[in-house]
Amino acid sequence: MSRADAIARAHAYFDDGGFLADLTRRVAIPSSSQEPERAGALRGYLVDEIAPTLAKLGFTWRILDNPHGPPVLAAERIENPALLTALVYGHGDTVRGLDELWRPGLSPWTIVVEGERIYGRGTADNKGQHGVNFGALAAVLAERNALGFNCKILLEMAEEVGSAGLRELCAAHADDLFKADVLIASDGPRIAPDRPTLFLGARGGYPIDLLVDLREGSHHSGNWGGLLANAGIVLAQALAAITDARGAIRVPEWRPPLPQSVRDLLVGVEVDGGADGPAIDRDWGEPGLTPAERVFGWNSFEVQAFVAGTPERPVNAIPGTARAHCQLKYVVGTDADDIIPALRRHLDRHGFANVAVRRGRSSLFKASRLDPTDPWVDWARDSIARTTGNAPTVLPNFGGSLPNDIFAEILNLKTLWIPHSYAGCSQHAPDEHLLAPIAREGLGLMAGLFWDLGDPDLERPAKC
Repeated sequence: MSRADAIARAHAYFDDGGFLADLTRRVAIPSSSQEPERAGALRGYLVDEIAPTLAKLGFTWRILDNPHGPPVLAAERIENPALLTALVYGHGDTVRGLDELWRPGLSPWTIVVEGERIYGRGTADNKGQHGVNFGALAAVLAERNALGFNCKILLEMAEEVGSAGLRELCAAHADDLFKADVLIASDGPRIAPDRPTLFLGARGGYPIDLLVDLREGSHHSGNWGGLLANAGIVLAQALAAITDARGAIRVPEWRPPLPQSVRDLLVGVEVDGGADGPAIDRDWGEPGLTPAERVFGWNSFEVQAFVAGTPERPVNAIPGTARAHCQLKYVVGTDADDIIPALRRHLDRHGFANVAVRRGRSSLFKASRLDPTDPWVDWARDSIARTTGNAPTVLPNFGGSLPNDIFAEILNLKTLWIPHSYAGCSQHAPDEHLLAPIAREGLGLMAGLFWDLGDPDLERPAKC
């Protein structure tokens, strides 16, 4: 009975085909939360697939009805109330399949293996990732006959629609079902395919709609050109006031602090999306910051869609209206309540009072991060290094958005995220895939992490 044997068990689960068999069943369940007609598949994923898996590991479980969205599974294995308790999070829902857009020979709900790539919807986001963690828990239990810590699991089915209802459920069960000391979860990408990564939180995502409504209808550009303000031009100029020509933010309140502890973490960090990832535009974004600092330590404003007139069938007319759907990705230190008011003040100062500003309809996630100097960070870094032989890259937060603020603020947890995917995985797109080497390595490093969490002879952070 040893740590090395637990890691070997986790690797054998992959090598012997057990992981792929489990993932094949899970991907076959079309659990898209973006399609209301899939509601049965969402519940079925929890009741028919995940609950039996956890029951075999000695977990008791229950399904929590969610008044605001799909159900949530809460499971627990309590070995001794005096022990540390870890909450393991994942989500079993996916984005829509986009069946017709996958390349020939691939289908979202069927696993196809080509070389190191395991194709299928949810392989990377998030069925493959929480599957790695469940497999690692099983390996530790099989080797030690106990975890050595208390484990609770929260698996939601609404992450892809903004984690609808999760905040309310966590608030309702903060003192019982979800009370723990630390969150251990896996989502998002590694910094590079071959680089184990630990991130401590997530950037916030704030949707913003801009609208210029000058008049009803469009008017002939020959008869009225030079006489009527063009809504498209007004909106383009307003957008140009928000950033400069290289995308650097010009709204003063949107320019966050960049703590030295965050800068220190990001020294030498290189963002690598893999062979299929886009090349980084190194002259884009905030001057004076490295690419890693721009995406993990700073804010970015993005225009996601811009419409004026009828672009699919242009006509010789001056549009009376124009709209843009935008998003601010923001880090800790940005006042979320002031994002819209600050933009309103900024546009007014620049003469764009005729540009309406409102919160967009898509999901809002708050920025959050664990303090990089917290003892849990060193503990997790050391555990991963002990397994892999190399210290992982530690990031202050994920560049995207996750419901981490719910765990950090409502459940008051230390938050550790260990991703088992990479940036070129095509999550949310056709041809989503998981890289086999990352999954196999992830099984081993998570088995080591869970082993260390339950090792009474190893120094661990104090129980909260």
